[in-house]
Amino acid sequence: MPAFSLNKQNDESYFVEGDLTFFTLNKKTIKKSFTFLNTTKKICIDLEKVTAADSAGLALMIEWLKHSKLLNTKLTFKNIPQQLLTLAKLSNLDLNDF
Repeated sequence: MPAFSLNKQNDESYFVEGDLTFFTLNKKTIKKSFTFLNTTKKICIDLEKVTAADSAGLALMIEWLKHSKLLNTKLTFKNIPQQLLTLAKLSNLDLNDF
């Protein structure tokens, strides 16, 4: 299982690579992943390189959205994996509502 990593493309663009799962997300990687939200007021995260995802990945995305709202940062996602879209739908969540 590939480790989770959040990578910067430019000031407003990042991409996630690896798995967004219970097995790859831990306190250290999660805490470190929030620092990018302080860099600019508009950020897009590309999830095209996510190889597996579960509810832990969805929870992390929701927390990023909540935190970005507190910072008045517009956070968007693109290329969201079908697994995450299905989980969000089953939970009656719209990732654009945050």
